[in-house]
Amino acid sequence: MTTTASSRRGWLSVLSVALGSFVLVLSEFLPIGLLPSIARELHVDIGTAGLMVVFTGLTGAVAAPVVTVATSRLDRRTVLLALTVLLVVADALAAVAPTFGVLLVARMLLGVGIGGFWAIGAGIAGRLVEPPAVIRATSFITAGVSVATVVSLPLGAFVSSLASWRLAFVIGGALGLVALVLQIAMLPSIPSSQRVRFSTLAGLLRVQRARVGLIAAAFLFIAQFAAYTYVAPYLEELVRVGPDTVTLALLVFGIAGIAGNFVAGFTLSRNVIGTIGVAKVVLAAAVVLLPFAAHSVVGVFALLVVWGFVWGALPLGTQTWMSTASPAGAESGLALFVTTIQLAIAAGSVLGGAAVTSFGLSADFWFSGAVAVVGAVVLLTLGLRRSSAIPQTGTPTAPTPVPMPAD
Repeated sequence: MTTTASSRRGWLSVLSVALGSFVLVLSEFLPIGLLPSIARELHVDIGTAGLMVVFTGLTGAVAAPVVTVATSRLDRRTVLLALTVLLVVADALAAVAPTFGVLLVARMLLGVGIGGFWAIGAGIAGRLVEPPAVIRATSFITAGVSVATVVSLPLGAFVSSLASWRLAFVIGGALGLVALVLQIAMLPSIPSSQRVRFSTLAGLLRVQRARVGLIAAAFLFIAQFAAYTYVAPYLEELVRVGPDTVTLALLVFGIAGIAGNFVAGFTLSRNVIGTIGVAKVVLAAAVVLLPFAAHSVVGVFALLVVWGFVWGALPLGTQTWMSTASPAGAESGLALFVTTIQLAIAAGSVLGGAAVTSFGLSADFWFSGAVAVVGAVVLLTLGLRRSSAIPQTGTPTAPTPVPMPAD
């Protein structure tokens, strides 16, 4: 096979994995726009229905290290295909679930797929393309997060208004089948390159670069989801705009995130810690200013664009940091990273809700900004203290003498 043909095949493989990441995140967030419909049909209250999101995240947090260890001797192509099959099964089961209990089982299966896929698939670009293109290829895979975030809420709301909520899961399962077919056709054999044990993951916590990355990622995702969970109520109650404007605002946020993700693909190859540090500070400033700008719809949209843009860069940035933090290889770092961010997402939503309940919507955004600043300080002070240079190729699988995304 010629170099050009091999390169083309590598990029097609990357795109097949990117589609898988898109469908996984789409399926994870679809229920947010469907909760009222699901609660009515399955005879549970909204709070109970919200467990669908919590169960998926917590299962993903446990699954990431377990799947990484359990499958570390298997061909990575086989593992990715199996996880995509699990995604299709989970969506199919959700679509026909007769009771809320069965629906929760389906969501837990999805959580296993999400945890395993992100621990393995997010760092697979280094095995598919040449070293200079790794960060850019990884940005395509992580772009699935931004695109799915843009699509999931409007799609869920649209389906709920026209048909049964079950149709949304049918759509997710159908897209999962498309991703599976592309992966079967495009993914080459990717032999396991390392044996991962739980002791390997525990040992990673003794590596300063990895500890810094996990702590910084935890602060980041807590800050993001403390604020993002309450964007819609903020727009409705403080900015006082209607549902159509709320949908447009979320769409603008998501599109800005997609742009930020791809721009980060270039900036991270030059300076990882600088990209992450600046993006965190700008994110903090944007969310803190939102309550002050509530009187101006134009000002709010401008801040949402800024927030969305820097957020789009952060998952890729922290993922790049963590994939280079482990002397044992990218998958070890990413397994702990996925566990950390899933727990942080849940924590951010809970803490944000506590802030809103106790002090109001404005306080939630100020709290989020403060957490983001703390995360930036941790990264810049501890990260720079013993930072080792990231290779200019940006290869996530390249080892570093002193082992680092949602950024």
